[in-house]
Amino acid sequence: MPEHILSILLHPLCIVIGSYLLGSLSFAVIVSRIMGLSDPRSYGSQNPGATNVLRSGNKKAAILTLLFDALKGWLPVFWVIQYGAALGVGESTAALAGVAAFMGHLYPVFFKFQGGKGVATALGVLMGVNPWLGLAIALTWIAVAWFFRYSSLAALLAAILAPVYYTLGGDILWPLQSPLLGLLCLMSILLVWRHRENLNRLLAGTESKLGAKKEAT
Repeated sequence: MPEHILSILLHPLCIVIGSYLLGSLSFAVIVSRIMGLSDPRSYGSQNPGATNVLRSGNKKAAILTLLFDALKGWLPVFWVIQYGAALGVGESTAALAGVAAFMGHLYPVFFKFQGGKGVATALGVLMGVNPWLGLAIALTWIAVAWFFRYSSLAALLAAILAPVYYTLGGDILWPLQSPLLGLLCLMSILLVWRHRENLNRLLAGTESKLGAKKEAT
């Protein structure tokens, strides 16, 4: 590839745009279409995410959705952190790439800007920042979901604790970088905002639990 084209592709703006486009791939919808399932936006919470796909009763589709939604958050952040320094980009670009991929999932250009709530993609971003950080958040989500059976409650607590874990482990388990801390704080705020209706239902005692089947349509 010619050097001038490569330099354009590696410009931070191009990386951010590419990350957003990658994040805009709504795998809940894509996987459901490929597997001949109903559109996840037409039943349950109408949220195109792995938890709602699980309500279809197809665990394989839900797992694939989870993995691909996480992958699209992980890939741009991991790539910039691992190879960016040699290419002239650093942690700030990694943070922007993570935000872009996350925002792509929330507001996907390919799906009329109607996306999911971003839990799996946020987890992928955390894995890209540091695998141990991602694992800590994943275990937090699993523990809360296992004991309380509420995916939304697990997501809310995991979102709030992500920047806390990152700060506590900073310079001990991983290097503490201000741009990446800002990324985690922004994602946490957006995750809580996207789950505001779930929070209201949790407080009202009407939130659906994990394992609930899709509603008839």
